Amino acid sequence: MDFRIYGVTILLFLFPTLTFSISQGQINSNSILVALLDSHYTELAELVEKAMLLQTLENTVMNNSNNITIFAPRNEALERDLDPDFKRFLLEPRNLHSLQTLLLSHIVPKRITKPEFKTGSTRHRTLASHHHLTLQALNLTHWNVESSRVINPNSVTRPDGVIHGIDTLLIPRSVQDEFNRRRNLISIAAVKPEPSPEVDPRTHRLKKPAPASPAGAPPALPIYDAMAPGPSLAPAPAPGPGGSHKHFNGEKQVKDFIETLLHYGGYNEMADILVNLTSLATEMGRLVSEGYVLTVLAPNDEAMAKLATEQLSEPGSPEQIMYYHLIPEYQTEESMYNAVRRFGKVRYDTLRLPHKVTAQEADGSVKFGHGDTSAYLFDPDIYTDGRISVQGIDGVLFPPQEEEAAGPVTRAQPAKVVVKQRRGKLLETACWMLGSFGQNSRFISCQ
Repeated sequence: MDFRIYGVTILLFLFPTLTFSISQGQINSNSILVALLDSHYTELAELVEKAMLLQTLENTVMNNSNNITIFAPRNEALERDLDPDFKRFLLEPRNLHSLQTLLLSHIVPKRITKPEFKTGSTRHRTLASHHHLTLQALNLTHWNVESSRVINPNSVTRPDGVIHGIDTLLIPRSVQDEFNRRRNLISIAAVKPEPSPEVDPRTHRLKKPAPASPAGAPPALPIYDAMAPGPSLAPAPAPGPGGSHKHFNGEKQVKDFIETLLHYGGYNEMADILVNLTSLATEMGRLVSEGYVLTVLAPNDEAMAKLATEQLSEPGSPEQIMYYHLIPEYQTEESMYNAVRRFGKVRYDTLRLPHKVTAQEADGSVKFGHGDTSAYLFDPDIYTDGRISVQGIDGVLFPPQEEEAAGPVTRAQPAKVVVKQRRGKLLETACWMLGSFGQNSRFISCQ
């Protein structure tokens, strides 16, 4: 019993084509279909399998007494010379019928061998419905099939058929029309909805839509209108799908500059606040995707370590601190230094309205802020890509009215100022009573 099992196993391994024939029970190992699968026309054989035409061709071979003739394109015609878009169209599952029509148009349900090629042209019906092939013999050694040349006649011959090699793929007109129809629909397959036309009430004419902004053009809305709601609004709304620009991959650019901060060293606290403690990294990425530009004044780890725990534990305080370090302009170390050298003091807008940050020239560098809470441009141009600029500074900046809350600051004692007290309701009533009786008091001053 064991010997018979091992004998059958060896037989199946040595004769796979014979196994295929036995399992199907319809064709033998000497069939033209088996020869096509084992031939050097591998691209065509692969397409036949993907089009699920093996069973159809088996039935044709078994039921057709005249055999079949296959005009097989060379592998280069299907691999390199074919339009990639057309090949992608053929391999899409929804276009299976077009692929089957294309392959069946290369098969004639009769045997055509080299001696039967005659001078002139003959027309033969193919397995594809309503499709015929025109064979034309130019001379005794050259033949054409439609617009393709037979380069290897009688490449494979079997009792039930023959394969002729041709140099190009034969594309039926119906398949070409279907491809053109699909390709033309691609541009309108996902048309964005447009509102109905508006009529100007003054002129009673249709308003002309605004022209589309070119790539790289600044957004129409100010950056403050595009920002996400602040932490005072809770819960925050879900992020929307974005605007209509999307000329830039803002999420990737923000990820790149944060990775640059980490690799640069000394700015881990800043990166941690942007990514983990707040959602500013996501918001910055959305702004850059919409076409906005940003300059980040990044305090180093030594400066961030001086912040008190209470300054970061208050709700919304990390966002407010970081907003004051984001300038809605694209500035480099050179542009800011040239500006302060020329104008003395320059005030830059920040994303924390209505506060501005002041920059001035000091010791051959740029100094931000004023007083004891100022910071110098310490590491210039850590990251510059045309949309995001990161400049390292050696201190944490605060708006002027928050300098006292930022930390203990030594100040000179101001001169004593006499403040005029506001008269209360009782004092006003006493003066009215004295005035009514025409009396004065040396204890109450009604002036």
